[in-house]
Amino acid sequence: MKILALSNWFPYPPDQGARMRIHNLLKQLAQQHEISLLSFARDAVAEQHIEAARAYCQAIKLVPFPHHHSHRLKTMLGFFLPQPRVVTDTYSPVMARLIRETLASERFDVVVAFAIGPTGGTAPYVQKIKSLPRIVEDLELSIIKDRIAIQPHWRQRARLNLTWCKSRSFAARLLQDMDGCTVASDKEREQVLDILPGYQPLTVIPNGVDTMLYDGDFGPTEPDSLVFPGALTYRANLWAMQFFLKEVFPVVKARRPDVKLYITGRTDGISLEGLPLGEDIILTGYLDDIRPRVAQSTACVVPMTVGGGTRLKILEAMALGTPVVATSKGSEGLEATSGKNVLIANEPAAFASGILQLLDNSALRTELIANGQKLVRERYDWDQLGKKLDQFLHQVVRKKGRKGVG
Repeated sequence: MKILALSNWFPYPPDQGARMRIHNLLKQLAQQHEISLLSFARDAVAEQHIEAARAYCQAIKLVPFPHHHSHRLKTMLGFFLPQPRVVTDTYSPVMARLIRETLASERFDVVVAFAIGPTGGTAPYVQKIKSLPRIVEDLELSIIKDRIAIQPHWRQRARLNLTWCKSRSFAARLLQDMDGCTVASDKEREQVLDILPGYQPLTVIPNGVDTMLYDGDFGPTEPDSLVFPGALTYRANLWAMQFFLKEVFPVVKARRPDVKLYITGRTDGISLEGLPLGEDIILTGYLDDIRPRVAQSTACVVPMTVGGGTRLKILEAMALGTPVVATSKGSEGLEATSGKNVLIANEPAAFASGILQLLDNSALRTELIANGQKLVRERYDWDQLGKKLDQFLHQVVRKKGRKGVG
């Protein structure tokens, strides 16, 4: 098939969750199909990164992402818009025109619009184009509801509830106009069916890892070392570290004074004043290759409190042989069992206890490592997940064909 892929993120380098998913799924689809990519660029994209993406995209065109800036009047007017304000603020006439011109000049069998968020990502740009099959890839709805649940201030809860109502209504209208949807977890699937009962075709394509990239020796394990692989520029990661550093880490530190925590990823533009940082907490900054840092750590911590999908950071740690302690939210969407291939704890004392068990018990670490690697190989290899998406695309195209459109 000839596939037109639309993306909010340029997929290379695959150094964060959204890029990793898009990169790996496109790479898998390219084994059987011809892909043209129209993508937003958040920043300047290096020529070598564009060349790397040409390994799986025969044609690539980039559009600057329309960053929006808040001001008081715009915020007030946003309350009266029927859709979430971010939809209007980040709309790009340049991207809309490019998509129209591309579809007018070339024939495609299907459009894959990567979403990653309740506003449908790039899907709204093809919402009203009925001439060919279009799917929303990785619609993520739960993050707003999660934020409502943990928000202590009634005004913020009221604002988030309004955003959720608008997002729910917007997503329902979007899906009714599209020809199919994928989500990254069963919970996200339930969210879709809650707003549109019986919606079809709909399938779960979880996040995964390229297991071949995680084989090998990445160095010796550093005793009493923890790692959180996640840029604090992503709010869910920042909130996770606020919870962990204030309520969990001091308990671990009291028992294991030499323990240290590595936090990977960028912190650009983020105020760190609310984080109790010290010499035992190392901000590594952006790492070109995160594998050695994760592989050399005694344990990986994933204390997420909000978010959706499935946690790539857990799958990467498992593939590298680093045992994981996570919250239920952190491990959400994974077919993982606490005590078998991961330790799951939600309360600060229980989370700290899980970490201390791993630091103290080499037999437990060995068991979690073996079972975690087995789980990743059998359920979360991108090769298998790419085939599942390929089958779904064929299903959508056949269904659209039966309607006599295209």
